Amino acid sequence: MNWAELVGAALLGAERRTPPGGSVEALLDAAAVETVRRRAGLRPAAAAPRPEPAPADPRPALPPAAARRLALLLTDRSGGAGGRRGTAPDLAELLPQWLAAANTHGYRAPAEQLPALLDAARARTDLRSPVLALGGPRARWLARLNPDWRFALRGRDTGLPGDGTAAGAGADRTAVRRLWEEGLFAERSALLVSLRRHDPAAARELLAGTWSAERAEDRLMFLDTLREGLSPDDEEFLERALTDRSRTVRSTAAELLSALPASALAARMAARARACVAPDHTGGAVRLAVEAPYECDAGMQRDGVAPRPPAGRGERSWWLSQVVEAAPLDTWAGHLGGRTPAEVTALPVADDWEQELHTAWARAAVRQRDAAWARALLGKPSAPMATVPGDPAKLLTVLPPRERAEWAAEFISAHGLSEAFRVLGVCAVPWAEPLGRAVVDALEIARDAGSYPWSFSGVMGLAERCLDPAQADRLAPLTAVPDEPEDGSPGAGGYWAEAFQRLVATLRLRATMLGELEPGPGPGESPGEGGGTAQAATDPT
Repeated sequence: MNWAELVGAALLGAERRTPPGGSVEALLDAAAVETVRRRAGLRPAAAAPRPEPAPADPRPALPPAAARRLALLLTDRSGGAGGRRGTAPDLAELLPQWLAAANTHGYRAPAEQLPALLDAARARTDLRSPVLALGGPRARWLARLNPDWRFALRGRDTGLPGDGTAAGAGADRTAVRRLWEEGLFAERSALLVSLRRHDPAAARELLAGTWSAERAEDRLMFLDTLREGLSPDDEEFLERALTDRSRTVRSTAAELLSALPASALAARMAARARACVAPDHTGGAVRLAVEAPYECDAGMQRDGVAPRPPAGRGERSWWLSQVVEAAPLDTWAGHLGGRTPAEVTALPVADDWEQELHTAWARAAVRQRDAAWARALLGKPSAPMATVPGDPAKLLTVLPPRERAEWAAEFISAHGLSEAFRVLGVCAVPWAEPLGRAVVDALEIARDAGSYPWSFSGVMGLAERCLDPAQADRLAPLTAVPDEPEDGSPGAGGYWAEAFQRLVATLRLRATMLGELEPGPGPGESPGEGGGTAQAATDPT
């Protein structure tokens, strides 16, 4: 019986047909004999050329304790989705923080851990940039040998890094042009991002050269890369994009131009906004009178104003919001008697236009990164979040990190944690002392009230990653099971104790992790111990 017949009989199965030889054992015996015969008949093949050695990486090796920690972070599966988590830290959620700290120190990844690092980056796009920074040239060398890691090769052979970090000035222009013209979309997009970071003019020139031949969806994605490092030098290109045949491309170009206060589009929008909003001095106190546009003419549409409103939205209010959002915020000081943003937003607005006007200003403050306007629109943290126009979390991102943390801390102290998740997510890590203290106090209040901790699982998860590790000792007393109030949820105290135990354990682990990354011998190691010898023995060269 030949090989094809044996394979066919095995695939069909003994349940459907009696196998050759009358039994499964006979079939397997025949397959074993035929396998030996086939292998014996193979002719030796010419050996494939050996790959070029991996490039040198002169950066210092990880301290031994940190290398062992990385291995644990890459293999641990204790953090699971759903169910009761227990007291063990979720190591998978700490990996991004560990990578960021290791890259700050300028270490290189252990060669033997490069495959696991690349696998982790393949599964989680948020890890790709820090993994490729830690892996360096050897990670990209290794990625050439496995198609699953091709994401690491974007920007290959161009002199630009594959991780999208700042590139040097020695890029190979011919290779850059070839990759731009022949590469896959993901490769071209990554190339444009990397090039944009160190040579914006070259990136813009590359994009302009093939702009008319690109698909509409690709033009939109490529145009979005101009957000980083946006400057007046981009205005000419963006003005041309205002006439693009795709509405979404035109809208994005207009949005970018409106973020340049000195652009011609910003000036046109400012003129339209001044025509819509004016001070009204009748009746004594000054108020703002609003006259929304009566039509969306061709000029407005060219400048990115969408003529059709979303369902349930009036046309005139829709046009007004887009005009005000795109107008430079500096417009209003001169137009409204030199008033500050706080004074402008405090003015009463006639005919129920206040919410519409303030929401448009909030979006403009985020787009133009104007802290004074963001501060004025956020108002006092003691006020309910519903009174803040637009998205409070986005407005907070415009403020300096310290002020952001102080505002969030006051908000939590006044309102608790029920609406705090969005606000906490935009605060710098580790949380500053006032914010960390406010979060812990609010969690303790919720525990003492007898509610279940599941309602606060999102905040607790953020606290594990974002609280200053120095807070661990202060939190230790909260790991005990508290007395349950009479009106509390049954068993809630035990769950809270478990949650605080996990929080304390995670904070202490984070402190240990950061300490292991410090240069010098790790805990329990002599000064002579180091990772250099082991690293050299396992390097791919």
